[in-house]
Amino acid sequence: RGWRPFSGSLDATTARGGRGATSNALFVPHDRRIPRVRVRTRQLATLATQRIVVVIDSWSTTSRWPDGHYIRTLGAAGDKATETEVLLVENDINTNPFTEAVYACLPNLPWDSAADEIGKQDREDFRKELIFSVDPPGCRDIDDALHVKELPNGNYQLGVHIADVTHFLHPGTAMDDEAADRCTTVYLVDNRIDMLPKALTEDICSLRSNVERLAFSCIWEVDREANILSTRYTKSVIKSVAAMTYQEAQTRMDDLRLNDDITIACRTMNRLAKCLRARRMAAGALELASPEVKFKIDTETLDPLDVGMYQVREANQMVEEMMLMANISVAEKILQHYPTWALLRRHQVPTPQMYEPLLKAAAAVGITLDVSSSKTLAETLNQAHLPHDPYFNKMIRILATRCMTQAQYFCSGELTVPEMHHYGLAAPLYTHFTSPIRRYADVVVHRLLGAAIGISKLPHQLTDKTLIRAVSDQINYRHRNAQMAGRASVELYTLIFFKDRTAVTDARIIKVRQNAVVVFVPKYGIEGVVWLVQKGQTEASKQFALDMDKQRVQSADGSRTFTIFDKVWVKISIENLPPHGRRLAIALVDEPKSGGDDAA
Repeated sequence: RGWRPFSGSLDATTARGGRGATSNALFVPHDRRIPRVRVRTRQLATLATQRIVVVIDSWSTTSRWPDGHYIRTLGAAGDKATETEVLLVENDINTNPFTEAVYACLPNLPWDSAADEIGKQDREDFRKELIFSVDPPGCRDIDDALHVKELPNGNYQLGVHIADVTHFLHPGTAMDDEAADRCTTVYLVDNRIDMLPKALTEDICSLRSNVERLAFSCIWEVDREANILSTRYTKSVIKSVAAMTYQEAQTRMDDLRLNDDITIACRTMNRLAKCLRARRMAAGALELASPEVKFKIDTETLDPLDVGMYQVREANQMVEEMMLMANISVAEKILQHYPTWALLRRHQVPTPQMYEPLLKAAAAVGITLDVSSSKTLAETLNQAHLPHDPYFNKMIRILATRCMTQAQYFCSGELTVPEMHHYGLAAPLYTHFTSPIRRYADVVVHRLLGAAIGISKLPHQLTDKTLIRAVSDQINYRHRNAQMAGRASVELYTLIFFKDRTAVTDARIIKVRQNAVVVFVPKYGIEGVVWLVQKGQTEASKQFALDMDKQRVQSADGSRTFTIFDKVWVKISIENLPPHGRRLAIALVDEPKSGGDDAA
């Protein structure tokens, strides 16, 4: 069996003498699903305090543990940089520096040749349009920019302008091979691992304000209710007039004292986006929820100073609707021209069994959800409210999100059109076009679209269904790993945040077990198990009975009952695990007399 490398630590307490100075010790993998590994080493004293990488060599049928060997040291256990390296190893993230061959593919810097493209037959000049971008704070790899203007006939022109990465990234080059292997930029709490060199991601391709940049543009004419009347695609030259954060764009839209051109454009686009969103929701698109966490980072130490739930504003939704419209339009275009080898993205319908936890949880509080279609689910989720708990609807949407399948990229020639449906978006066709700086899927789609509109030739790698399938499989693998690495980074920084502090705050029960409940802490976006029965407790009064139908767990003497969605108070702290592990410890406590949070 080809075992992958595993990161973890040696447990010095398991050391046994070998020949000479060699010791046999058990290696404890970071991934708790993996068994301990017997490792022979002469460096036990040195490695005992380190995170290391080990590979399994063999596993005898007569041995409790597999045998493996030491590969390399990642660093001191508990160090932030070391623990970050651990999560990258565990999720197979490529952190190797770009090679000289990759850098040789870049144009000379500083690059200011956008003007050379003006006047070419296949590139339109949009530099005089009021184009702006809206992104998270600190974003430097700006993929997309927007514009809207009223037309003489009373309709609107909407433009989504996407960085023209494929103008610089050519098939068959070392840089393209590297991007095809990495497939995605990986975003961690305080860092990112780029798919492409920074000269492209932050400079040449980034649609920064007040500089001319090359783009691939989707242009629509829409009526006042945002119904699409016409669509066209073109390579372009743009010059963004503003690179705003979501908060800045939201402030412009909310502050009625502001009436400058950019603010008016934001308000107009937001009004049209609301029309688009309303139609999507009416068609059955799901408005789900996930506990996205945002950290406030110390600029010197890069340690977390605060943690909380990420706030989604209308400005976020405005940009989302524009991106969705572009992705759907492009999916239709490339499938029309390349029905056999278009790269698309689908979201399959969850099975009835996947919905069972959600339905049981809702029924326990007297709410019926209809999961016969995405439309009925969306409608019944909108009606799911408890008068005494304003946070309940958010919780039920989080549980609904966990019932979903994982969206996947695929080759169009392998499925029928009905099978291409994106369940969550209620979209018959969907793809990714809007983020080629950070996703290789979008690079492929740009090439397909360029060939579909006749401005470039389709690379031979994209005319073979087998090759497209291999590309989509690789992208799916890397995309999933990047998601897991991002979540692991959030977990790491949460542990660092609570390293020297405890917090008492309210939580919601989201799952009940025989001797435990799983709680979600809204303030910190944290989820964890709270044990109701501790090891060694055998008294009858301390035992609990689980009622799955009523989604509750009750003590044998009836004195304590916990039901799903109950509000409870918890204390959050850090628990150390041998040899060098840490985890969040969450325990039930009485509600503070003040009724407020307490952190120390």
